[in-house]
Amino acid sequence: MALYLYNTLGRTLQEFKPITHGKVGMYACGPTVYTFAHIGNLRTFIFEDILRRTMEHLGYEVTHVMNITDVGHLTDDADQGEDKMTRSAREKKMSVWEIAEFYTQAFLNDMKELNLNSPTVICKATDHIDDMIELIKKLEKKGYTYRAGGNIYFDVERFPDYGKLALLDKQELKAGARIQVDEYKRNPRDFVLWFTRSKFDHQAMMWDSPWGRGYPGWHIECSAMSMKYLGEQFDIHCGAIDLVPVHHTNEIAQSEAATGKKWVNYWVHGEFLLMGEDKMAKSAGNFITLKDLKEEGFDPLDYRYFCLGGHYRVQLQFSREALKAARAARLHLTERVKEIRERTSPSELSEIGEKGKSYIDSFRGNLSHDLNIPRCLSDLWGVVKDVELSDAEKLAIILDMDRVLGLRMEEAKREELDEAQLQLIRDREEARRRKDFVRADAMREELKKQGIILEDTPDGTRWKKIE
Repeated sequence: MALYLYNTLGRTLQEFKPITHGKVGMYACGPTVYTFAHIGNLRTFIFEDILRRTMEHLGYEVTHVMNITDVGHLTDDADQGEDKMTRSAREKKMSVWEIAEFYTQAFLNDMKELNLNSPTVICKATDHIDDMIELIKKLEKKGYTYRAGGNIYFDVERFPDYGKLALLDKQELKAGARIQVDEYKRNPRDFVLWFTRSKFDHQAMMWDSPWGRGYPGWHIECSAMSMKYLGEQFDIHCGAIDLVPVHHTNEIAQSEAATGKKWVNYWVHGEFLLMGEDKMAKSAGNFITLKDLKEEGFDPLDYRYFCLGGHYRVQLQFSREALKAARAARLHLTERVKEIRERTSPSELSEIGEKGKSYIDSFRGNLSHDLNIPRCLSDLWGVVKDVELSDAEKLAIILDMDRVLGLRMEEAKREELDEAQLQLIRDREEARRRKDFVRADAMREELKKQGIILEDTPDGTRWKKIE
C-alpha cells in the first residue's frame, strides 16, 4: 500500500518514494535541553513516533536519527537574546554541563513514559563539534561564508534557492534586508555558523576552531549530524511547524550549498498545541510539562491518546476537560481489551476472517493517507465493539493496530487470581449448577470481600478485581 505524506516542500500531498527501496532515512529535530520539554513539544515527538511506526508497519526499515541540542543557543532564531543554557545554569545554580545532562535525562524519561520508540541514533551536539567545523570549512571553501565582527556568517545571497521551503520570495527577502538585526550581517537573513565573539561574558561552552575559540550556531548542528548518520541525501526531515521559516530554511541552504545536491526529499511538520488562543511556548510562560500532568493524576498515555485524537497537521486545543475525556476513553478501551483477552484462550487460533481483514485494510488506508490517526482510532473502536468478530480475531487485530498507536494494549491484562480464589469461583459455578443459590451467593460475597466482583453472563462467569 502506497504511503502519502503532506510535503511542506511544495505544500502538496505526495506519494512517498524512498531513495533506497524498502529503507527510510528519517531525521527529527530533538530538544534543546535547558529546561523540561512542555507537552506542546511532546506533541511533535508523538507525531514523529507515529510516523516512524507507520513506516515500519508498512514494511520499511527505518533509520531514525534525533539530535540533542546541548550547546547553549540563543533565545530566538535570529541569533539574538540570551544564551538559554547559561541563563538556566545561573537560575538553578548548576553548571551548563549539569543542566544539559539533567534535562537530557528528563526528556528521555518523558519519551519512555509516552511509549515513544527510541530513535536508532540519538546524537548530542557536544559530541559532534568536529563534524560541524568540517562542514563550515567546506562552506567557506565554496565561498558561501564571510567573517564579520569575529563571527562566521552564511551569505544567503550566494544561495539562489534560499527560502524555498518557507516560500519566501525575493521581494520578501529584500523587504527583510531593510530591517537591521545585527550590525555585522550583510543581510538580516544571514545566520551565524560559528561564534568567536560571544554576545555575553563568561561563555561556558567553547571549542577551538580554525576561526578562533568559540561555539557553533544552532542551524549548523542538524545539518552536520544528519549527514553524518544518514548521508548527504536522505528521505524525511521532521519537526514542529514553527521551525520552517528560519531553522529548516537555513538547514537547507547550508546543506545544499555544501554538497551541491538536493538534501531532503520530504519535509513533514506537526502543528501547534494551543493554550487558549496562543500556541504553548516556554517564552510566553503558558506551558505545562508531563510532570505537571502526572501530579494532577493523569497517566502519560492519557496525553498520548489525547494527541492521537487530532490530526498532526491541525492545531490542537488543550484543556483539562479534553484530557479527562481522553483518559476516560483510554481507560474504557483498556478495560474492553482486558475482557477480550480474558475470554481468549492463549492456544486459540487467531485466523482473521473477511470482516476482520476489512478493518485492517481501513486502518492501513487511513494510516497511508497522511497519517489519519483519528480515523485509525475509529477503526480500533470498531473492532472492539463488533459482535460478529471472535475474541481471538479482535485481540489479534487490536494488537496489530497498537503497533502503530502505541497505547500498550499488550499490557492490558487482568491481575491473576491465586489458586484459592479461582477454586472458589469454580465452586460457586458448581453451586449455581446445582441451584444452591444460597451457597453461591455466600461465595460471591466472600469474593467481594477479597476485592473480586463477579458477573454472570451467557458465556459463563466473568470477574473483575477492584481496589
